[in-house]
Amino acid sequence: MKIAFIVGKFPILSETFIINQITGAIERGHEVDIYAYQPSHSSKVHPNFHKYQLLSRTYYQPSIPTNRFWRLLKAIKLIIENFKKAPLVLLRSLNIFKYGKRAASLKLLYSVIPLLKSPAYDIIHCQFGPQGLETMLWRDLGAIRGKLVTSFRGYDISSYIHKYGEDVYEELFIKGDFFLANCQFFQKKAIRLGCDPQKIVVHGSGIDCSRFQFKPRFAPQANAKIYLLTTARLVAKKGLEYSIRAVDQVAKLYPNIEYNIIGDGVLRQELEQLITALNITDKIQILGWKHQLEIIEFLDNSHIFLAPSITSEDGNQDAPVNTLKEAMAMGLPVISTRHGGIPELVEDGISGFLVPERDADAIAKKLIYLLEHPEMWEKMGKAGRAFVETQYDINQLNDELVQIYQQISNQNLQIADKSLAVTRM
Repeated sequence: MKIAFIVGKFPILSETFIINQITGAIERGHEVDIYAYQPSHSSKVHPNFHKYQLLSRTYYQPSIPTNRFWRLLKAIKLIIENFKKAPLVLLRSLNIFKYGKRAASLKLLYSVIPLLKSPAYDIIHCQFGPQGLETMLWRDLGAIRGKLVTSFRGYDISSYIHKYGEDVYEELFIKGDFFLANCQFFQKKAIRLGCDPQKIVVHGSGIDCSRFQFKPRFAPQANAKIYLLTTARLVAKKGLEYSIRAVDQVAKLYPNIEYNIIGDGVLRQELEQLITALNITDKIQILGWKHQLEIIEFLDNSHIFLAPSITSEDGNQDAPVNTLKEAMAMGLPVISTRHGGIPELVEDGISGFLVPERDADAIAKKLIYLLEHPEMWEKMGKAGRAFVETQYDINQLNDELVQIYQQISNQNLQIADKSLAVTRM
């Protein structure tokens, strides 16, 4: 099959799940092209980005000048250079009567430039809802051809709805060929918003379990450090204020704990100020982004993993996050929240503990319980590893994804076939 992946910035270190699906399709012998809005400009990338030479498969949109005069001049140049490739597509992209501000601002014109020589695809897989909306326009223009599949993963079915209204995907639900949700929580929400239940299945984000080796966790020797870990973007929905406040409470009773936070983002300065204000800089460190091998080393040397996700004020919510899956795969007991799709991953009292959102006291209470009952660590770690291997193994999920592609490509949408439409718990 010929498959086009439509992504935003690419590659982004925190979006390993996208590279996993791309490389999974390549490994299974399919032709893959990647269409991205812009490069991520990050020095840290997933190792498979280079291993599979994904840059050679990636087509970026031209940068759009903010100055309107220079934007117009560059647009004229792009039209002259590309007119022979697809004149009708270029002309349609300027139709302000049909496409309104997207055409008037010339953003639609800029966005179709990488597509002008694209082949017909069997599958066009948009990795988030907004990209599905954009690609729907491209297909209407005739700039790209193929069955349109859109994945809903988190912000696109939560805060995006909060910002643009519950009817924002109304046309996409009609024109899109198929939809994937990465958890039951978001599948139900998409159906509630108008998606045909026969056009959407749950397809989780997987991890390569072979990269995350299981190790049973035991209490260290007396007075030795106990390492806590979080890996997350430093944004509101990750709820890191509450894990920091919880660790502050616990450190007063257990001064041998150390909490490492791997990640970066808009809240870094605010969180560092909180750590300083609590006078706990000797216990909590924000380490910035790390590449996957570095993260694995931190996971290997940690004892307990914290993921205090919350619903942010803009409505943003999480699916079962991959960082939790990685920690569980490596045998760490976890403390997370009853939030979004996370209860579909963490079995409360079995692989870890779930607490209410925004409740530092509850996090502290469960953390103290784990510190006082280290005999539970190994049992919880084994349960977490078994669940992730069964439900979120990337090889199994990539096989399933290709089956879904093939069925959509063949216009055989009998998704009641349980061999295909596996709703993951």
